[in-house]
Amino acid sequence: MSTLKIAVILGSTRPGRNGRAVADWVIDRAGARTAAEYELVDLADWSLPHLDEPLPPSMGRYQGGHTKAWAAKVAEFDGYVFVTPEYNHSIPGVLKDAIDFAYAEWNDKAAAFVSYGTVGGIRAAEHLRTIASAVQLAHIHQQLAFSLFTDFENLSLFKPSEHHDAGATKLFEELEAWSAAMKTLRD
Repeated sequence: MSTLKIAVILGSTRPGRNGRAVADWVIDRAGARTAAEYELVDLADWSLPHLDEPLPPSMGRYQGGHTKAWAAKVAEFDGYVFVTPEYNHSIPGVLKDAIDFAYAEWNDKAAAFVSYGTVGGIRAAEHLRTIASAVQLAHIHQQLAFSLFTDFENLSLFKPSEHHDAGATKLFEELEAWSAAMKTLRD
């Protein structure tokens, strides 16, 4: 089987965001993996507007150039690691819009969640699970949750506890297994 491609999607574009350090940590830990290639996809690089497609994305008849480019990028991957902060008990609007812009490109693939916030971003991750289900993403059980109080110095400098390394390994193993299984379904 060919090597899997997995995107680490950084779901915040906020100035001064903590998410870049978290996503870089995920990419660093994924660098030793041999079953998949991991690529950072930073939503700040995409400048997607609020959803502006005239037809529902499930119809697959995208009109905007930004939508077509984004859908093509999403389609490149066999799985995804969503890195999300928790804003008001949910995910950032930019991440919701990025998911909403495509449909078939997400279908029958696997997803994992890495969250951060005052309570580890777990409410955002749980909300994201519901959204992932709606676009037919199979989400794995293992997730990582980083607390602003224990995994960040002064609420901004990312210094995760060492115990997260074992959780990251388990997350990668589950995601790679599910991504490979879902790839056979798509083939």
